[in-house]
Amino acid sequence: MSHPAAPFSASSVLTVRAVLFDMDGTLVDSTAIVEQVWLEFAERYGLDYNEILRTSHGVQAGDTVRRYAPAGADFEALTAELGEMERSRTDGVIALPGAEALLAGLPDDAIALVTSADRILAGIRMQAAGLTMPSTTVTAESVTRGKPHPEGYLKAAALLGADPADVVVFEDAPAGIAAARAAGMRTVVVGDAGGGLEPGMWRIPDYSAVTVTAVKDDDGGHLLTLTL
Repeated sequence: MSHPAAPFSASSVLTVRAVLFDMDGTLVDSTAIVEQVWLEFAERYGLDYNEILRTSHGVQAGDTVRRYAPAGADFEALTAELGEMERSRTDGVIALPGAEALLAGLPDDAIALVTSADRILAGIRMQAAGLTMPSTTVTAESVTRGKPHPEGYLKAAALLGADPADVVVFEDAPAGIAAARAAGMRTVVVGDAGGGLEPGMWRIPDYSAVTVTAVKDDDGGHLLTLTL
């Protein structure tokens, strides 16, 4: 008995001049540590852990602390404590499949990391996952307004000399996706983050099937062709 063939899924091809990456959940799987830290925070203050987890992903830790910590709490001290907890835990931090090869295939002067983590934590997590940190990074200290505000992505594009319309962002969290969309950038959603895809958005499970070619153009920049 024959079975019908699975429907053919055509590849998507994006041509851009710069690629911006979120870190946690996008390049690096640090889910276990993030969940552990927020669980300890929620239990300490009798807070709704699931609600915190639902809204904290991709958002700066300080913004989440201010949102949920009880009145009168020392927000700065709490944020610093949570940050130290995250920096001291690296067990289980791994790169998403295909992330290392994709980063290696992209010119360093055409990529940036845009993360809600601070610079120290970003370095620790990228190293723990065996990934090379791009030369251009926009971390929590680099912006006045974190995701979902587009400031970080716009700043990264400017640092790379790329127009937002010529940029693609890889993101996994609703706050980061909203930031990339507000910045006017095409967006590839990594994983199964909630929400439907709008025009100018794509979804991949990981980078296993992503390929890239990079060609120098006449003005010294790069023309990057990504096949998803």
